[in-house]
Amino acid sequence: MNALNSLLNLHDHPINDATYTHRCRLQLADAGALVLRGFLTPAALEIIKKEGEENQHLAFYTQSQHNVYLQKSDEAYPTDHPRNRQVVSSKGCITDEEIPTDSPLRTLYDSATFKTFLCGVLDEQQLYPYADRLSSINLHYAHTGQELGWHFDNSSFAITLLIQKPEAGGAFEYVSHLRNAEEGEMNFDGVGKVLNGEQQVQQLEIEPGDLVLFRGRNALHRVTPTEGDITRMLVVLAYNAQPDIALSESARMTFYGRL
Repeated sequence: MNALNSLLNLHDHPINDATYTHRCRLQLADAGALVLRGFLTPAALEIIKKEGEENQHLAFYTQSQHNVYLQKSDEAYPTDHPRNRQVVSSKGCITDEEIPTDSPLRTLYDSATFKTFLCGVLDEQQLYPYADRLSSINLHYAHTGQELGWHFDNSSFAITLLIQKPEAGGAFEYVSHLRNAEEGEMNFDGVGKVLNGEQQVQQLEIEPGDLVLFRGRNALHRVTPTEGDITRMLVVLAYNAQPDIALSESARMTFYGRL
């Protein structure tokens, strides 16, 4: 825990306490989202923000069109059907190998205490880093007009830290339990209502320094376009439940522009 004392607000978030971990687990299971407010100390947040600013020139930027299921189009449905309708995602990203070796992000990601806490909240036996050198820790940048389109995640959980909030926009919106991927139920009607603006959506209030755990496999979600001159910066801490897993070469080329 000594390495985490200067990085985390352990008074409000005693991650080595079993009762606290259990409470977080119940909240995530109930709501599908868990926001741990002020998780980082102000000093750690400032260091990470500075690292992000200094390394922003290394970011690889992508813009893509995709459907909400992140799959190839299905010719059995029209192009404007919810199964195939296209949305836009655009962002910049620096990869794990571009995160400084002495970064607080590296200390947090590698911490056995932090991983034990995550396992308890996520109901996982163990968490492992990605086998490739790019995918474990990513810092995302969203400038004016950049966004993350509506989609379902392929993974069962996502772990993020907001580092810098834009002047406006950049809001995380979602609809919980909109499909049941495990049962093969895609809920085209429900997805269509969201895409048409006919379904009320929830919004997560997230501030810099907050840790967010999110179940996105069955929750449709997006990040609205960033507005203003301040870049939105968000860290993704990516783990696997199995060892020696690498992001596919095609995915690495798409997201990072290299292998």
